[in-house]
Amino acid sequence: MNTISPRALLVRGMLAGLLAGVVAFLVAYFLGESRVDAAIALEEAGAHDHGGAEAAPVSRALQATAGLGTGTLLYGIALGGIAALVYCYALGRIGRFGPRATALLVSGGLFVTVSLVPFFKYPANPPAVGDPETTVQRTTLYVLMLALGLLLAAAALILGRRLAPRLGNWNASVAASLAFVAAVGIAYALLPGVNEVPGGFPAALVWQFRLASLAIQAAMWSTFGLAFGFLAERALASAPTPKEAVQPAS
Repeated sequence: MNTISPRALLVRGMLAGLLAGVVAFLVAYFLGESRVDAAIALEEAGAHDHGGAEAAPVSRALQATAGLGTGTLLYGIALGGIAALVYCYALGRIGRFGPRATALLVSGGLFVTVSLVPFFKYPANPPAVGDPETTVQRTTLYVLMLALGLLLAAAALILGRRLAPRLGNWNASVAASLAFVAAVGIAYALLPGVNEVPGGFPAALVWQFRLASLAIQAAMWSTFGLAFGFLAERALASAPTPKEAVQPAS
């Protein structure tokens, strides 16, 4: 395998993350913002009924454009850098996969552990859903589920590698995947649930918002996997092989 510094892959991962952030922003703007506006309208209507409406410190137009764009771009760059470091470890260690296939596998694995695992236990909710007094508790539970997903995924990867010599790569992968699903199910059962959707709030709006949130994550990780796979393959193709790297100059 050609040699390349982790720094070079880290830079490419952040560039791919930047592109993924742009795509995520477009998906969020066109799919999610209308649901946010609808939820805010319901929240403001309820506040007016109780005489407690307050002006937002930042305009809604700024939140939906510059605020949303800045957040998704920074999020994409950060996740791109983290995913690139995971890629550096995974390349050549999870089977005979090329740079692009490894990038897609890493991206897909992180999508499952970082997005899907917490989502199915603590899905995103639109504004006006959730008790403000439980914000810290809900955030703590979400972060805990996210950390458990990452730890369980790492444990499943180690288990698969240890079972591979006895069971073969395919059977070991299936066994490790089943163990991961079972462990996540146990975590779901042990952690407390959160159900704070107020009575009368449109169920369709809640699920449209949640599906839009999931679509944003899917768009980000799929874009990152494709873009980073392309960049990593080009970088590895131009990098010297180990023999070339130690060959003395004539």
